[in-house]
Amino acid sequence: MLGQSALVGAANTPSASRVFVYEVTGLRQNDENDKNNYPVRRSGSVFIKVPYGRMNEEMQRISRMGGTIVNIKPATSEA
Repeated sequence: MLGQSALVGAANTPSASRVFVYEVTGLRQNDENDKNNYPVRRSGSVFIKVPYGRMNEEMQRISRMGGTIVNIKPATSEA
């Protein structure tokens, strides 16, 4: 899934271990994401997992790709 490669292993601080899920609509293929080796759907929602420390960077990247964040919620650890 898009954005999961940004997640890393063990965290040193409590805030670094927090992960959020962005619900994004309107992503489109452009020069910024042509570097990806997978296509981006133009319609529907995409869910992206984002570590707390990368939230701002990810919001900017989504904006550059033409997406709109419609919901942000904390990721829950369900076994």
